[in-house]
Amino acid sequence: MSFENDPLGHLIHDYTAKRQVSEIRVESDLCDDDIIPFDYLIRDYDSMPDLEKKALSLVKGKVLDIGAGFGPHAIYLKEKGFELQAIDTSAGSVDYLQSLNIDAHCIDILSFNRGGFDTLLLLMNGIGIAGTLNQLTSFLAHLKTLLSKDGFILCESTDISYLYEEEDGSKWVDVNAAYEGEMNFRMHYKESKTDWFPWLYVDFNTLKQKSSELDLNCELIFKGETNNYLAKISHK
Repeated sequence: MSFENDPLGHLIHDYTAKRQVSEIRVESDLCDDDIIPFDYLIRDYDSMPDLEKKALSLVKGKVLDIGAGFGPHAIYLKEKGFELQAIDTSAGSVDYLQSLNIDAHCIDILSFNRGGFDTLLLLMNGIGIAGTLNQLTSFLAHLKTLLSKDGFILCESTDISYLYEEEDGSKWVDVNAAYEGEMNFRMHYKESKTDWFPWLYVDFNTLKQKSSELDLNCELIFKGETNNYLAKISHK
């Protein structure tokens, strides 16, 4: 398997092959590079932040873990006996999940069309997969088609408007610029790297408005310690 464009897959391959692993470096077009420690990617339930524990406590029925990565949430839910599927665009990550007997598929969520899920799980700022604010409505509309009659979406995002605040508390806004929560990233691990990809950090009020336009309820469930939050989106 080639890991040229699959840093996550390369990392998990090194881990399972008992090779030396390093950290994932995330490059951004708007701020300094960030590091994702390996221990964070494979964390167990006890190491999860309270927001994730709250989300997992609300999960019901048939579950789709979207952007599952190395599967900390999928592994926990499978152990709890939930009917579960997991998807990710990292082929190496999916191979790893399959080795753990998790029903995992290497596919983009917009290409996934199996419905009837009671819970769609989008943690680790997972709603950001939408990419841009303009794409959020169509993204939510697609997720809606995957839900059962009484199903819901549990999603995490972060309000990053604080990045644009001045020292006096005022807020700098370029009215001609794109939505302030739109960023572009690229992930690196050793010689592997992804292409640049868009990611959306959407504030709760905007998420609620976009959900309402699709006749969906959007409820604030939990606020984290870093301006992140957990929302529950369901049919009206």
